[in-house]
Parts: sequence; C-alpha cells; structure tokens
Amino acid sequence: QVQLVQSGGGSVQAGGSLRLSCAWSGRTFTLDHMGWFRQAPGAEREFAAGICRSGCLMSYADSVQGRFTISRDKAKNTAYLQMTNLKPEDTAVYYCAAQSTPGPRSLRASYDYWGQGTQVTVSS
Repeated sequence: QVQLVQSGGGSVQAGGSLRLSCAWSGRTFTLDHMGWFRQAPGAEREFAAGICRSGCLMSYADSVQGRFTISRDKAKNTAYLQMTNLKPEDTAVYYCAAQSTPGPRSLRASYDYWGQGTQVTVSS
C-alpha cells in the first residue's frame, strides 16, 4: 500500500507563487509516474503536470505550461509542484497522484494512488 500526503497550498493574489508538496510512504518501490491534477468547483478533475519515474521527463497542461514546474526528490520521497504567476482561474483543489505501472501521465485513470487534496485560491 502507498500513502500520499500533501502539504502547501493556501490563498494568494494573482501573480503570486505557491509550492505544493506530496510525500509518499509505504510500498514506494512500486511507484512509477507521478502527477498533479486539479478540480475547480463544478468541474471535472483535470491534469496539470506529470513526471516520469526518473524525474527526467515532465509534461504539462497547456494552461499551466511555463508557469508550473513539477519535480520529485527520491531522497526525500517527495514530489513538488511549484506554481508561479498564478491566475484566478488556477483556483482549485489540487491532488497529487502516483502510478504503480507506467501509463499516460495526463490520463486520470492511469493513476492508482491519490493524495487528500489541498485548496489553492487565487484572488484578483
């Protein structure tokens, strides 16, 4: 079993920055790709960023490309999402997720484990 525990998030004004963290524990040797998804009120959960097992390949949704950076630190068993130049439309609950076997990083159904979610609110 794998547990993902998120931290970070909060409220910020437009143009500001936040960093989300996702610490994993348990049978972590099974983890492959990791990703960050977000869900705005009344909307579907959508892909924001993904990173491969080695941390060398990253992918981003067009809406966050150039503003968000995903990374993972194996020594700390933690993944991060650095968010800069935040916009009100980035307001959502953010979830980290992990795959036990490699699959498309942008596909929600590819992920087996999920964090508890953390609120990010961006005011104009």
